[in-house]
Amino acid sequence: SAGPGLWYEKAAPGDRRLGKVVTVAKSRKFRDRHGKVLLEGHRLIKDALEAGAVPQTLFFSTVGHLKELPEAQLKRASLVKVKFEDIKSWSDLVTPQGLIGIFSKPDHTKMSYPAAQLANSLPVVLICDNIRDPGNLGTVLRSAAGAGCEKVLLTKGCVDPWEPKVLRAGMGAHFRVPIVANLDWESVPSNLPAGVQVCVADNKDPGAPAETEPTFRGADRSGSISGNPKAAVKSKPKAAPPEHEDGEGMAGLCVPELTAQYYYESWIQTPVAVVIGGETHGLSPEALHLAASTGGKRLVIPVVPGVDSLNSAVAAAVVLFEGKRQLLWRHKQGDERQKFPVVG
Repeated sequence: SAGPGLWYEKAAPGDRRLGKVVTVAKSRKFRDRHGKVLLEGHRLIKDALEAGAVPQTLFFSTVGHLKELPEAQLKRASLVKVKFEDIKSWSDLVTPQGLIGIFSKPDHTKMSYPAAQLANSLPVVLICDNIRDPGNLGTVLRSAAGAGCEKVLLTKGCVDPWEPKVLRAGMGAHFRVPIVANLDWESVPSNLPAGVQVCVADNKDPGAPAETEPTFRGADRSGSISGNPKAAVKSKPKAAPPEHEDGEGMAGLCVPELTAQYYYESWIQTPVAVVIGGETHGLSPEALHLAASTGGKRLVIPVVPGVDSLNSAVAAAVVLFEGKRQLLWRHKQGDERQKFPVVG
């Protein structure tokens, strides 16, 4: 027994369960098919348990590791004591902590997010588009939680948020902010609040000031995207879903023109959603159609000419915290109809 009410077993040599854990960690297919995810380290496991994630098996090297975890939740799991060497041999951490858990894949509708997070939530949704790098996605999620986003939507081109590297970089953000993953663009609108304005964060500014180049860089005559000659337009983007089609039925024929402005000029309308594209693939045509159909803007982050582009996670943080600043400033101006948290 570990403490008053906790029973655990000691793994026999050759226990196969540890190997199973590796499979969960490495294979998205396995995670999706069996609805299991792997969490490693005290902080992450504690955050998960407190948010109501359901533990199935916890592997630990010393009973002390269980002491700081909420006991009521531990009672629902099989607790297995293993040698630290076993944990270390396949741990992903630089300094393994001797604590690893297999959890049911968390469902954002059943989580209880921290009170402080809910109290500081802003009417801002972040949409991740083509973010393929695990470290970047984790950092994006951490910024979204830090800024107080209401939720994060991940479209199909993004890396799985439950991959170990994403979890590591997220530093507990997965259990602070609702994450809806693997969405088709068709189902994005139904995950957004009514009357939302969708803006796209443009971290690939071609260097032209927004005032002199007010439209989105659509395909120019040469068929390349102006300011980004490498990105030739390969095919007509898929038509946006019919409800977003403009009167002439032209929605799918061209990349829509979006009003561009600097990110530090006023753009916050509530509610708002911000789309951030990945570094390699950038924003998809569907993102631009959605933004155009809601009267959204292209938010330009000016970078010094010759500097390639900002990292997606950095661009997300810059835009989200600017949005937060604009909301708080507006609140300070005495707009009492909108209730936003004022930072003390």
